[in-house]
This record gives sequence, C-alpha cells and structure tokens, in this order.
Amino acid sequence: MSPARAELELNATRRLIECVTGHSTILFRAPYNADSEPQSLQEIEPIMLAKHENYLTVGESIDPQDWRKGVTADEIFNQVVKEQANGSVILLHDAGGDRSATVAALPRIIHYFRQKGYRFISVSELMHKPKAELMPALPAGPDRDLAQANWLTVQGLYFLEHGLYTLMLLGIILTLGRQLAVAALAWVPHRRTRAREAAAPAPPAETGGAWPRLSIIVPAYNEEVNAVRSLESLLRLDYPDFEVVFVDDGSKDATHALVAAAFADNPQVRVLTKPNGGKASALNYGIARAASDFVVCIDADTQLDPAALRQLISHFDSPQVGAVAGNVKVGNERNLLTRWQAIEYITSQNFDRRAFELLGCITVVPGAIGAFRTAALRAVGAFTTDTLAEDCDLTIRLQRAGYAVTYAPRALAVTEAPETVSMFLKQRFRWSFGIMQSFWKHRAVCLNPRYGALGLVAFPNLLVFQLILPFLNPLADLLMLYSLCTGQAGPVLGYYLAFLLVDAAAAALAFGFEGERRSRLWGLLPQRFAYRQLMYVVLVRSVLRAIKGELQSWGVLQRTGNVVAPVGAELTAGRSV
Repeated sequence: MSPARAELELNATRRLIECVTGHSTILFRAPYNADSEPQSLQEIEPIMLAKHENYLTVGESIDPQDWRKGVTADEIFNQVVKEQANGSVILLHDAGGDRSATVAALPRIIHYFRQKGYRFISVSELMHKPKAELMPALPAGPDRDLAQANWLTVQGLYFLEHGLYTLMLLGIILTLGRQLAVAALAWVPHRRTRAREAAAPAPPAETGGAWPRLSIIVPAYNEEVNAVRSLESLLRLDYPDFEVVFVDDGSKDATHALVAAAFADNPQVRVLTKPNGGKASALNYGIARAASDFVVCIDADTQLDPAALRQLISHFDSPQVGAVAGNVKVGNERNLLTRWQAIEYITSQNFDRRAFELLGCITVVPGAIGAFRTAALRAVGAFTTDTLAEDCDLTIRLQRAGYAVTYAPRALAVTEAPETVSMFLKQRFRWSFGIMQSFWKHRAVCLNPRYGALGLVAFPNLLVFQLILPFLNPLADLLMLYSLCTGQAGPVLGYYLAFLLVDAAAAALAFGFEGERRSRLWGLLPQRFAYRQLMYVVLVRSVLRAIKGELQSWGVLQRTGNVVAPVGAELTAGRSV
C-alpha cells in the first residue's frame, strides 16, 4: 500500500486503542510476518514508517499460524514447541475469526514452558520500562474528549452498518415469505374456480334468473381524448339491460361538449356535468341519479371486454357480496415504461387480488372496473372525498360494514397507463398518498382480530410492504453493490438471489393464471430494479406531503388515446391485446 495509507492506518488504529482503553501506545508490530526476519524492502518499509512515527517495533520469533482455518489446538502447541529457543516472543491471535483452538492451546503452552523453567513477562518488563511509558494514559482535556468522540463514532458506524444489513436481510426474508404465501393463496382459488370461470356466467339467484339492470358510472375530468371512444365501446357490451351515466366533473377542456354532441340522441347514455369536486364527488353524483340495483364504476379511459358485465354480475351470488373487483390490464404497451406497468398489473395487483380473495380481505376494488350493490353503497355512504384513494377507502368501509368483496378475474378491462416518467410519478404519488390516507383513516382495523383477515393480514401487508419496506429498497440495492465490490456479500447474496428466483417463479405463475405469454417476463428484472427507485421517490414525496399536512387534488394525467380496444374472445381468453 501507499505510505499515506499506511500512516493513516497506523494513526487510526492508535486512536481506536485510545478510545477503547483510555491509553495511547507507542508499540507496533508489522502485519503478517514482516517483522520476524525482514529481508526485502517491502518488509522493512512498515518498520521504517513506524520508526519515523516514533513507534517502537516489537517483533516475534514464533508464529504457529493459529489464524489458519481449521487449525487445531494440538497443531498450535506442537508448532510452538518445535520452534522454541532460549527466549522467544510468541505470536498468538485473539481476533479475526474462530479462535477456540488458540484459547485451548494457550494454557498448555504456558504450562509446558513453566515446567521447563521459563517465565512469562510483558513487553514493558522486557524493555525495562514502566507500562505507563509504553501505554500512557490520556490526560483530561481535548485528547480524551476526541478519543471519546471517536469511540462514539466508531460504535455508531458499527451498529449502523450491522443494523442496515439486518434490516436488508429482514426485508428480503419478509418479501420472500410474502411472495411464497401469495403464490400459494392465489393457486387455491385458481384451481377452485377454473370450472366456474370456464363456464358461461349466470345471473345472480336473487334476480330470479334474469340479468338485472345496470348503471355504468363514468366520471371524467379533462378526458376529451378518450371519453367518446370509451363510451362507444361501452355501448357494444354484451349485456341485455344497462345505462351509461357520464359525469363531467367540471372539465376545463372540451370533454363535456364532445360527449354531449356524440350521444345527444342516444337514450342509453345520460350526460351530466357538475362543478369540479374530485373523482369521488363525480362518482357519487352519478350513483345518486342511477336507478339500478347494481352499478359498475369505470374510468373514462377504460375499455371493457364485451363479456365483462356478465362476469362481474355473476359474482353477486350472495346478498352479502357488496362489491366485485375486475381484472385491469394495460392497453397501451407502446414503450418500456408501459410494458413494465403491464407486468406490474399482472404480477402484483391482479395476483394479490387472487390471493386476498381467498382470505376475504381485498383492499382495493380498482377504479378502472368495479361493480357494487347499490344498497351496500348507500349503507356505507358511497365514496368519500377525504382521501385520494376513494376506491381503497370504500372497499375497506364495505368490509368493515360486513359486506364481502370478491374478484372476477374474467371481467377484463384495458386502461391507459402513463407513457412518460413524469405522468407515472404523478399517478403513483396520488395512489401512494391515497393509500396512506386510507390506512390512517382506518388504522383501528390494523391487527384487530374483530375484522378477521382484513385486520390481521391485509392491513399489516399495506403497512409493511407498501409503506415501510419501499424505504429500504434503494438501501438494499446499494448495500448489495457495496458487498459485491468489497467481497463481503456472504449470505446476503444468497438471500438476494433466492428472492429473485422466487419472484420470477411467482411472476411466471401469475402470467400462467392470466394466460399471458411468459416470454414477456424478460422485462421483469429491470422492471423490479427501476420501479424500486421510482417508487422510493413517490413514497418520500407522499410522506413529506403527509408530514406537512398538505392535500392533493384529483389532478390531470396527459392522455394519448393509445389504448387498444379489447377484442371479445381474445381478451376473454386472457391473451394480451
């Protein structure tokens, strides 16, 4: 190493001894075996450097190599006895690994030489100097204060490093366990309901075998790009009796004018407008004017599979079912970001709903496609405006009121995902902040056995995996890179690779459930890494906004109109459109 680094290590080690013991030292032993019989310049250099820094070099004459891996106490003892001379300095190690063999050999070494008439002395006695001269106590004053500060710094850095590694390992283990649990839970309803999903959907028994009348509520704010085309696609749905209630929430563009003109002569479409009040208020405005026992709420940029309505309503097979979540897919896979979002919808959102349906604790009926029993909506007060995740808040309130929420994986819809990073961050910030608001609003549910799996599974899942662990994701990546660069990856790398393998296996399973091509999974690894960094930005912004007590409006996402319309049997079969 360079002389500058050697000098730094000398001084750093001395200061470490000072802050641990309260004493300094002028004694030095060169590393490795350089001080035994130095024969080259490289071996002499550290000794000369120490002399220049006023250290006294203490050599050794017997090195039994007790630091070797797998060495035994007998080997250490025999090596010392073999190399003995009339007066020796014996080198033994008390750190750097498992030293149980050294500890076992030391009493035997002492006993052997004492029987031979030798006595053991300290370095200070050998040099005929008092210990206080070789290891002077630090006097009260700046030097001692600096030593104590150094000790606190070293301790803090030690516990910080080990604490961060522990947190990272804990996060990997928890995420690994969650993936395995979700995969197992999702597999059960998939196996159980394959026959039902393959059969033609049937009307609820409570309607006497007839398909009930539906009201499709479509809230919109500045959706002039998508609104007309989305409504036209709704009118082609395969359902015998439904109306479309379009609610313009005070758009500043031509949304209302375009829709009103396009459907002025169509009695099946009711076009309403109101002052801007947010998505929840627009939904409530439409629900209040709907005259149906069931309502389906969708976003203005969403297009449904022709059989989606029948699939949704067929799941109201009990009066206790208050809501049914549909299956949302990305319909504008035009660039890497939208393809990543398509993977996320399949492997995270829809996969989780399959698992949580089995436990009866779905936390979000998506705004893109969800069906509700009108009586249940009115019983819980419909949508509220005090959170940005009105769909999550309503889903939780329905279950707290005793209603069941189920999932219809064949009720398929395609939606427009943000095509730019700025729009993506804006959307996810709204989602993240809304989830945070909903969790806090219903915090009494968390770990409360009164609410069953909702309180014991779903809410802890929200807290740990959506609000806490995302903070550790960038840290985990940095620590992994640091470990790899320093050769200290150890078990962390094993856990990390195990997580990636399980994650990939779970994603492949999710793709199988959806009937998607598994060849699309090539984007999974970069998607996971890129998403972690983006979602970290989103979560930090959300937390800062929450700390400040600031609110966020519904907001405007830039629409492109690039959604590919679902094509009947293709989408119903689960293939990508």
